[in-house]
Amino acid sequence: MKELKIAQNLKIWFSIIAILVIVSIGSLAIQGLNFGIDFVGGTIITIDLHKQFDSNEIRDIMSKYDDNATITYSGDNAETVVISTNQDLSTEQRQEIFNAFKDKYKLKDSDLISVDTVSATVGSEMTRNALLAVAVSVLLMLVYITFRFQLYYGIAAILSLMFDILVVIGCYSLFRIQVNTPFIAAILTILGYGINDTIVVFDRIRENLEMSPNGNLNTIVNTSARETIKRSLYTSITTLLAIGAIYIFGVEDIQSFALPIIIGIVISTYASICVATPIWLVLREKNPFHIGQKKGKQKTSQA
Repeated sequence: MKELKIAQNLKIWFSIIAILVIVSIGSLAIQGLNFGIDFVGGTIITIDLHKQFDSNEIRDIMSKYDDNATITYSGDNAETVVISTNQDLSTEQRQEIFNAFKDKYKLKDSDLISVDTVSATVGSEMTRNALLAVAVSVLLMLVYITFRFQLYYGIAAILSLMFDILVVIGCYSLFRIQVNTPFIAAILTILGYGINDTIVVFDRIRENLEMSPNGNLNTIVNTSARETIKRSLYTSITTLLAIGAIYIFGVEDIQSFALPIIIGIVISTYASICVATPIWLVLREKNPFHIGQKKGKQKTSQA
């Protein structure tokens, strides 16, 4: 593969980062996030329809109360509908909804399995736990990378991961994907995927630095990127094939989980090469004194 000019095109990589970050922050500022019942509380209605159903039919009934209600199914034969809405439905509204299902599907009163209310207190606890989970994950990653490599590697990796997460959260806002419990799983999955790709690149950079401690730093970075990009692309493509199949053939609730994963994998692959590596290069150039390298400024000419 022709030599990648990662080091020589820092302005391009950072410009792409800036554009994606601006779009993400802009969407978050204008539209905010579409928080679901797990975070803001609401009502969960479970009804046995005694037949498989089309989610569009359920949404037509619920459109009067909440167009963004989450509709899933349960049971061995997928004949039980579970409706989650962040609206705090009154007793009269709950009865109206069930009566609509009762008339359409010829149901009995006993087919209303349950009506549960999720309080805002539970939602606040979920938010705290989600933030704590992400914070702990990032901190442990920083400690691990610093221990295995050096502090600058850790800083570059974490900044790259923060870019990944910000863009994915921006996609949640931009595409109005509902933020529920799967959101936490998606974010943690992307964190793990992103750090894995980044460590592979950093490991190759470290090996090449050990072989040429006084070599041209730009050349080392470009060579390391070239040697790892095929592996990163092949891994990402095979993963995307699996997640893409889930998105295409999955139900609506599964699709809302798979789409952010797909976006996160694409962004993580880009970030491991074109975000983490340039950030590390900038930090390295500012302080070239490292273990295993002779004192003296590392060669960084653009040749």
